[in-house]
Amino acid sequence: MAETARNIGGVSLVGSGSATPKQRLTNDEIGLRVDTSDDWIRTRTGIASRHVVGLGESLTHLSANAGQAALDMAGWSLESVDLVLLATSTPDDLFGSAPKVQAKLGLSNAVAFDLTAACSGFLFALVTAGQFLRTRAMNRVLVIGADHLTRWVDWDDRRSCVLFGDGAGAVALEATSYEQDGLLDFCLKSDGSRGDCLTLSQVDSFNSLVNEKNFQTGGFLPVEMNGQEVYKFAVREVPAILQELLSVNKISADSLDWLLLHQANQRILDAVADRFSIPHRKVLSNLAEYGNTSAATIPLMLDEAVRKGLVKPGHLIASSGFGAGLSWGAALMRWQGPA
Repeated sequence: MAETARNIGGVSLVGSGSATPKQRLTNDEIGLRVDTSDDWIRTRTGIASRHVVGLGESLTHLSANAGQAALDMAGWSLESVDLVLLATSTPDDLFGSAPKVQAKLGLSNAVAFDLTAACSGFLFALVTAGQFLRTRAMNRVLVIGADHLTRWVDWDDRRSCVLFGDGAGAVALEATSYEQDGLLDFCLKSDGSRGDCLTLSQVDSFNSLVNEKNFQTGGFLPVEMNGQEVYKFAVREVPAILQELLSVNKISADSLDWLLLHQANQRILDAVADRFSIPHRKVLSNLAEYGNTSAATIPLMLDEAVRKGLVKPGHLIASSGFGAGLSWGAALMRWQGPA
């Protein structure tokens, strides 16, 4: 974080919310469709179930519910919200879903837009929101991370269909003094040269238009992932970026109250904790219940931990998001919402 930003103002994390689809799909149920088993999935990923958007639900619906819960916890009036920032790679409308969420919530004074950074999306959106608040361009921002990846999964590919679920999580942020800053520091990175390891690519299909001219057909292929390469990337880069952040801020790993990572694979969570000698009891994880919900994993887990009384006011959290792009980042946060 630039020194000039430090001297302007702080960011306070004062509310959280989450929402997941009603449909819960277990490993045994997936085994009825593809050649897999509960034991095979659990031992390799730590996932036992995931929630899948069904009839009457949508990404917009989940995002609005998560956002409302965060607004309620923060105790904000609707007219006081300046910005709705929706981190998603799977909007209901390619032109953006944030304005529809804004309308559903009745936030008539707020501007709304989408931000796309796949599984790193929430962390990137959190940092983006922080810049508006530090400069006092805005006073209150609702950041939502939400994805509906199950509509882009190949349900006959047993390697990938077991990994993903749908969900939404939200955090209410407001401007505060530098002395009360809850977004202590951050570091964000991207490496497009490795982007083909995890993709949701456009259909490469062209059709005849007129006079031997063609047009490309709209649509997307299912999620494709080189699991081994993504795993190696995560266990190498996540500890490195966290170490960089801790070192710059002269914070020791044992002073952290919680480690909050993107929920992609339990082995990754365990490996990062072991790298810093952080007890596994300090590693927040709900991967077993929800699987990988992409941009929703971090705020979904945060909200669950807050509502269970695990994360308390003043707790110091090191968080890291990583995924497609390839993109990754880390942030040091201090929770300041209600107990």
